[in-house]
Amino acid sequence: MITELGHFALILAFCVACVQAVLPLIGAHKRWPGWMAVAVPAATAQFLLTAASFAALTWAFVTSDFSLRLVMLNSHSAKPLLYKITGVWGNHEGSMLLWVLIVTLFGACVAWFGTNLPPSLRARVLAVQAMVGVAFFAFLIFTSNPFLRLAFAPFDGQDLNPLLQDPGLAFHPPFLYLGYVGLSMTYSFAIAALIEGRVDAAWGRWVRPYTLAAWIFLTVGIALGSWWAYYELGWGGFWFWDPVENASFMPWLIAVALLHSAIVVEKRESLKSWTILLAIIAFGFSMIGAFITRSGVLTSVHAFANDPERGLFLLGITALFMMGGLTMFAARAGVMQAKGVFAIKSRESMLVLNNLLLGVACFIVFVGTIWPLVSELFFDRKLSVGAPFFNLAFTPFMVLLGLVLPIGAMLPWKRGAFGRIVRTLAPAFVLAVAIGLLAFAMQTGRSALGPVGLFLGAWLVGGALIDLWSRSGRSARVIDRLRRIARLPRADWGKAVAHGGLGVTMVGVAAMTAWSVEDIRVARVGDAIEVAGFTLTLDDVRRVEGPNYISTTGDFTLSRNGRGIASLHPEKRFYPVAQMPTTEAGIDNGFLRDIYVVIGDAQDGGGWAVRSYYKPLANWIWGGAILMALGGLLSLSDRRYRVAAGARKMTPTRGVPAE
Repeated sequence: MITELGHFALILAFCVACVQAVLPLIGAHKRWPGWMAVAVPAATAQFLLTAASFAALTWAFVTSDFSLRLVMLNSHSAKPLLYKITGVWGNHEGSMLLWVLIVTLFGACVAWFGTNLPPSLRARVLAVQAMVGVAFFAFLIFTSNPFLRLAFAPFDGQDLNPLLQDPGLAFHPPFLYLGYVGLSMTYSFAIAALIEGRVDAAWGRWVRPYTLAAWIFLTVGIALGSWWAYYELGWGGFWFWDPVENASFMPWLIAVALLHSAIVVEKRESLKSWTILLAIIAFGFSMIGAFITRSGVLTSVHAFANDPERGLFLLGITALFMMGGLTMFAARAGVMQAKGVFAIKSRESMLVLNNLLLGVACFIVFVGTIWPLVSELFFDRKLSVGAPFFNLAFTPFMVLLGLVLPIGAMLPWKRGAFGRIVRTLAPAFVLAVAIGLLAFAMQTGRSALGPVGLFLGAWLVGGALIDLWSRSGRSARVIDRLRRIARLPRADWGKAVAHGGLGVTMVGVAAMTAWSVEDIRVARVGDAIEVAGFTLTLDDVRRVEGPNYISTTGDFTLSRNGRGIASLHPEKRFYPVAQMPTTEAGIDNGFLRDIYVVIGDAQDGGGWAVRSYYKPLANWIWGGAILMALGGLLSLSDRRYRVAAGARKMTPTRGVPAE
């Protein structure tokens, strides 16, 4: 009964979305307040109905209702409760229900917290958001219904993919979807602005919190996925340039560009057309990500489905919103005249350069991701594009971005002087060069990647600190300057923390890529393995039975110079229901390094395959991501985004017509 109610609530939410997509648009066009007002209760009702549907599906998973086809295919009675819940979105149908739930959540947020928006703009934003909802509700109901019943319920289910039975993957998809779908809100604001024919500083102030929230969620989601890949897949890497990894990285890059471009709109009323275009493209890349993970056109360990028919439906949705948005942009972009003029030596110019670098970097990732498909379709050649291409083509643009970022962050608006900024940043630059040269001198016969990464990281962190210090005034007393820094707006703190976080991540990526040490061998009980000055001793290998798996667990003692440091217990798990093995690495985490060990299969001649790694500064990668997300949260909590600042700049009930 609960399942049927969930299905009914989903259909009813679809009907409400259809009403919300039409009536408020007509009301805004005709200036009918009553019709425009429909958008707010409709958005709330749509969210509550979708939430009820999602809760019903969750209940089916928690109670192991195997009469539901989706539960039978993705759950098992012996599975821990956490993974029963995560089984809801650990599949195609359930993940799409989560997708539409988040679409309606963002629409409801505009309905609840958008009281400072002019009624006509809010009505149009909610109508466009409802159109997005209608498309995905239709996809879910007609091609991917999560509430299908089985004629005969089996005694037990087929279990969730064992790779997904992990805490990191439990929270990775929701955060990622909050980022993906959050960009639909910026799309809705962009289309609504094109319809009204007006983009100004107030619009930039309104759209930035949603862009920032989407970027924060994407950052956390990508970091969780990278962390999971590091400790779960057993190969010791954090990024594989997998098509699905790229599918989340591309909208992240565009979201960064959009966020900085919206700042220019808000502060200087420039780059209006560029900001609207980025908002459309950002959501387009989010939908491309949904297509890649569900169509089967590209092979990935992360793919949810392999169904060309559903892939075509998603491709149609992507084409509809992208082509519709770009067509409207082409027709209306001319009315968005920029008011602010600026010199080459200005913060605006540096933000334009920032956007260009991010845009080109995103295009490189897109080409590398989609090229295997293009090659097979048009040239009848099967090929793969791997890490060497991405590292060679993508890295230079990130290096350039890191070089210009501290300078751009400190240049004044409209017109500035490079000389003064360079002199201010000189201490950070000298320190960064010294750290890079020291790293180069200490390494022997290796690439320059490590020293360059340390230089860039120190440059970004030092630049962020000097930026904060430069805002503390000219007082001779340090305590006075520190008090002034503490009183700076949270957005300023957020910018410094996020930029510093990027520097920390760059250091981690460079060090781990350039200076990792690997050892692969067959080891027997009692054998000692030397890795970068550390000793791993295999003490025992045990058979352990988990709640729904059987594990081969190795007991290792980690020591250095005869002194014990830690005990590591890597596992090789086998899930009988899914008939699938997984790897659980044993990791001794440290601030400056990780010692990473993986145990493999038993060998015919005796012993077990063992892989061990020394990973320098590995945790700096995810520490930097945490700092970036924290910087975003600090900026999002700025008081200027919690009040109706700038609302007076637009007429309460009507926008300026586009003549």
